[in-house]
Order: sequence, then C-alpha cells, then structure tokens
Amino acid sequence: MIKKASVLAGLLLCLSAFAGAAAAADVYIDVRSPQEYADYHIDGTINIVHTEIVAGVQKHNISKDDSIFVFCRSGKRADAAKAALNEAGYSKVENLGGVLDAVRYINAHK
Repeated sequence: MIKKASVLAGLLLCLSAFAGAAAAADVYIDVRSPQEYADYHIDGTINIVHTEIVAGVQKHNISKDDSIFVFCRSGKRADAAKAALNEAGYSKVENLGGVLDAVRYINAHK
C-alpha cells in the first residue's frame, strides 16, 4: 500500500510540474510611455513603462516561468527593462529592440 501511495504521489508531482510548464506564456511588453503607446501599439501587447517594469509585471501576474519580450522605440529602454527584470529573477526576458523589430518578430513567430 505504501508503494502504491508513493507511486501515486510521484505521478501527481510530475503532472503538476508538467501543468506548470505548460501554463508558461509568451508576454509582449511595450515599455514606452502611455502617450507613445496610445499613438501606436501592436495588438496583443501590454504597456508597462520601463521605469515601473518589475511592479507592472507583478501587477499583471506575469510568472517568472513566462517568456517576456520587451521593446520600445529604439531598444534602449527595453534594455533597461530587461536588466531590471533579470535582477528581479525573471530569466526568460528578451529585448526585441524597437517597435518595428517587435512587429517583425511577432509576425514571424505566430
């Protein structure tokens, strides 16, 4: 009976780990100002100003298991956002550069 219980517990642990991995998402974050975002933005992205990136990601319940893609006008603010997220323990962060670079990347990975 103990052997069956430990096998069942192991199976449940594996399933929960798999379910957690499957729930990871790709999140696209425009780190420009709200005004820039209002002027033009890519559908399906969220806007979090680069200076508030860590708090904003936490507010949106973005997991450290999610893949986070940041971009801005030229890539400079996105680089600062990436550094702040890395420092906060988010390891799956990529700077896509500018908005046009992000459009090309998102379209290529649909």
